[in-house]
Amino acid sequence: MEGKNIVIEYRHAEGKPDRIPALAAELVRLKVEVIVTGGGGGATRAAKEATKTIPIVMAGDVDPVGQGAVTSLARPGGNVTGLSTLTPEISGKRLELLKEIVPKLSRVAVLGTSTGPSTARLLKEVEPAAVASRVKLQFLDVHSSKDIETAFRAATKGRAQGVLVLTGPVLNAQRQQIADLAAKNRLPAIFPFPEYVEAGGLMSYSANIIDLYWRAATYVDKILKGAKPADLPVEQPTKFELIINLKTAKQIGLTIPPNVLARADKVIK
Repeated sequence: MEGKNIVIEYRHAEGKPDRIPALAAELVRLKVEVIVTGGGGGATRAAKEATKTIPIVMAGDVDPVGQGAVTSLARPGGNVTGLSTLTPEISGKRLELLKEIVPKLSRVAVLGTSTGPSTARLLKEVEPAAVASRVKLQFLDVHSSKDIETAFRAATKGRAQGVLVLTGPVLNAQRQQIADLAAKNRLPAIFPFPEYVEAGGLMSYSANIIDLYWRAATYVDKILKGAKPADLPVEQPTKFELIINLKTAKQIGLTIPPNVLARADKVIK
């Protein structure tokens, strides 16, 4: 019970990745017993650099092996364990879904941050799906909120017929602006998290993040009872969700095929 037998120290970078290392260092100075990281790999990496002894539980890391957070999923090693979102692996699936709702899709703008720790892997996973779908990708680099309007102008200039948004702190923090600009430019877009769709985005496909956070709590419980992170394998998502916003589809003049709509876990009308 929080306040009686456990104290939780919350820290949030508010979409500013450069703040994360200082926040991680602050938690280490407070001598917390466990650090739980969310919001992608940047927080996990910062926490790992700040301490080699305090256990770290990832509540859904984009690519824990690729980013060096753990040695392998089965044998994490070190002081980090938790859950993976499988984001790189399902990025290709997002492009396939975009192709399903826009059958004539041939050019897609990809919004990402080139310096992001998982961006290269995300793009690598998208490329085979692009080849199979005969879709040409246009990567648009977003490092700050100022780059977003520029990216959409470039997408329009490049005759993009759809948008694939990758995960990253800046993009996630500016989801409202991105969703608004996609609708304004009448571009069908697929996103990595439901929050984008709740903000007016068209569609998202992802691991169920709430379920991952619930499962992260079981790791914290085991660690507080004496388990070592190195002995707790990293688990993968078991629940995925497809969310579609029909209001946005109508706004941009798009009809979602019945077979895609039937597979949706949630539909916003």
